Amino acid sequence: MKSAKLYRYQLPMDSGVILRNHKLTERVGFIVELTENGRIGRSEIAPLIGFSVETTEEAGIQAQQQLEMWVAGDKFDYDELYPSVAFGLSMAELELSGELPEEGNYRAAPLCSGDPDELIPVLSAMEGKKVAKVKVGLYEPIRDGMIVSLLLESVPELSLRLDANRSWTLEKAQKFASYIAPSLRQRINYLEEPCMVPGDSFSLAIDTGIAIAWDETLQHAVQKHDFALEDLTGAKAIVIKPTLIGSVQRCIGLIEKAKVLGIQAVISSSIESSLGLSQLARLSKRYLPEEVPGLDTLNLFQYQLETSWPESTLPMRYLSEQQLMWQS
Repeated sequence: MKSAKLYRYQLPMDSGVILRNHKLTERVGFIVELTENGRIGRSEIAPLIGFSVETTEEAGIQAQQQLEMWVAGDKFDYDELYPSVAFGLSMAELELSGELPEEGNYRAAPLCSGDPDELIPVLSAMEGKKVAKVKVGLYEPIRDGMIVSLLLESVPELSLRLDANRSWTLEKAQKFASYIAPSLRQRINYLEEPCMVPGDSFSLAIDTGIAIAWDETLQHAVQKHDFALEDLTGAKAIVIKPTLIGSVQRCIGLIEKAKVLGIQAVISSSIESSLGLSQLARLSKRYLPEEVPGLDTLNLFQYQLETSWPESTLPMRYLSEQQLMWQS
């Protein structure tokens, strides 16, 4: 016996969240609940404004249509669905089948922002693998280069993940690199999408020896039917944001192919709620157990949703408090 529910949630965000010139005052999305033979599988469908190809409304309509078909006995055709819908439904099925481990990989690469002098003691005190993230491209490249250089020089065991969100021209990216000594560049784990043009990012990697990672480039490429990961040359790493990529199966395929090609793969968030983030942590634990995932976005919220994130002090809101859009 099958049944399903579709909830619509709204969670207020921290007042300072800006995404591609959009101020994100609240996060709106859907929670899918599948029930079969006494088992329950949940997951999140939450397109990200400015990044997803589909709107929240489009995702909700498609999700309800698919749930109606699933209850009637049909299977989901993930390749024909919006990425966020494909991911949410496939994750709910994975949990329903018992294939999603209970244990998660909750380690985080902390986001470094603010005064470097205040960050250095915190980074020095980190236990285990010292990996942190720095957003670059928001200010002048010279300033970014000096801060990255200072952090690397001050904490010898530290490696950094940098994210530029395609902010630079090749010339500006090269200016950034010029302020980082060649001996420190190998401790830049990777620099995500430094340039507006992917070919310029590739050129930067060749010219400077700074490893790059594909994020937006990967998202655009996987939507093509003839996509092959080996065609995305020049990157040391790929950043997999399942909400923007598609089904769990597609994400697993990317992880397995990356291992064959010697490319680092990292599972990262698209600002999901604590429920969605926890499932990403569990997925990372199963398929990338040695990798620190990019799931440090919960502090952008004012509340958690249904599922608690370890050691988070944010108050909880529950599905019973959210709008039940559809059930069968």
